[in-house]
Amino acid sequence: MLANCAQGLPSCVTFKRYHLEHHYHQGEDVIDVDIPCEWEVKFFNNMALKILWVFLQPAFYAIRPLVVNPKPVIPKEVINFTVVVSFNIFCAYFLSYRIPLFNVTSTLLGMGFHPCAGHFIAEHYTFGEGDQETYSYYGILNWVTFNVGYHNEHHDFPRIPGFRLPQVKKIAPEFYDMPDHPSWTMVIYNYVTRPDMGPSSRVKRAQKGGHANKMSVAASFTKQASSTATTETPRAKTK
Repeated sequence: MLANCAQGLPSCVTFKRYHLEHHYHQGEDVIDVDIPCEWEVKFFNNMALKILWVFLQPAFYAIRPLVVNPKPVIPKEVINFTVVVSFNIFCAYFLSYRIPLFNVTSTLLGMGFHPCAGHFIAEHYTFGEGDQETYSYYGILNWVTFNVGYHNEHHDFPRIPGFRLPQVKKIAPEFYDMPDHPSWTMVIYNYVTRPDMGPSSRVKRAQKGGHANKMSVAASFTKQASSTATTETPRAKTK
């Protein structure tokens, strides 16, 4: 929550609630709010609109959960809101309004058209590699993103802290011998320019064990993807 003050937008408690569901119900309709809405799929359907979608990604990331799967407010969220907003008011009144403005603007830009923000697309959007559902990235930007690029490893072992995720791959490299992204910048470029990619390029399942279906025009979801879809996979238990 202290680190959240530097972002300018109260989010850490709410994010945790929804992110845990993303891990335990990845790709499930309504429950996994990381999946774009149907109207996003229909509207952002060309290069110019996909560029706009990337710029607006922070807004979708924040608002989509509240619309698709709203939850009752809990006390920790009230505390989170109070702490961050109080920090913003304190800085603006006693120091300068430029401080909260800088923090909020940096957060929005850093989650939009920014190389590090490529991980939001890279992690679970399908890129035609057998429609693999989860991708990792092992480049240098992991140094400033707490190793979030080690995403297959993270989904297999979500309780392992980010600084130790490289050890997972080092200990059991044979389990992560699969396509990965060499560049988050290229991920954004490919997402915007490729006509077969867009908000629909995600694996989406019906709730309660329903059949998986892919929303995009690429090949259908395969068994290889399902091995990285949950946090408690047979592969992870083997390791």
